[in-house]
Order: sequence, then structure tokens, then C-alpha cells
Amino acid sequence: QVQLVESGGGLVQAGGSLRLSCAASGRTFSSYVMGWFRQAPGKEREFVARITGSGGYTSYADSVKGRFTISRDNAKNTVYLQMNSLKPEDTAVYYCAAAGAYTIVMLTRHVDYWGQGTQVTVSS
Repeated sequence: QVQLVESGGGLVQAGGSLRLSCAASGRTFSSYVMGWFRQAPGKEREFVARITGSGGYTSYADSVKGRFTISRDNAKNTVYLQMNSLKPEDTAVYYCAAAGAYTIVMLTRHVDYWGQGTQVTVSS
């Protein structure tokens, strides 16, 4: 069992930055592919970014490439999402996700554990 707790959301103006953190319980954190998803009102939950267990490979949704960076610290059981150049369309609840297996793409059905979500609001 893995428990995920996000923090770092908030209100920011367009062009600003935020860093989300996700603290995980358990001793097998480094064995999980970790990811971030987001869900805007009235929309489906969508993939944002993911990072492999060792941190050696990352991938991003096209909408955030070049602006967001995912990283992890396995010694602290924590994964981060640095979000720069934020846009109003980035407004959503952001969820931390853990998947026990690597897949070509990371979809919601591949996720084994979810965090409770943290709200990010970007004002124009």
C-alpha cells in the first residue's frame, strides 16, 4: 500500500511559477513510476508528466513541454512538479499518481495509487 500526499498548490498569476510536491509512504517508492495528472472542471483527468523509478526517464504532455519539469528524490520518497510560465488553461486539480509497472504511455487505468489532489489556479 502506498499513500500519496500532495502539497504546493495555490493561486498564481499567468506567467508565474509553482512547485508541487508529493510525499509517498512505503519503502518501495523507488520501484514505482511516478506521475502527475490534472483535471479541470467538466473535463476528464489527463496525463501531465511521469518519471521512472530511477529518475532516468521523463515524459510530458505536449501542452506542458518546456514549461513543466518532473523530478524525484528517492531518499525523501518525494516527487516534484516544477511549473513555470503558467497559463490560465493550466488551472486544474493536480493529482500525484504511482504506477507499479512501466507502460508506453501512462493512462489513468495504469495508476495503482492516487493522491487526494491539490488545486492550482492561474489568473489572467
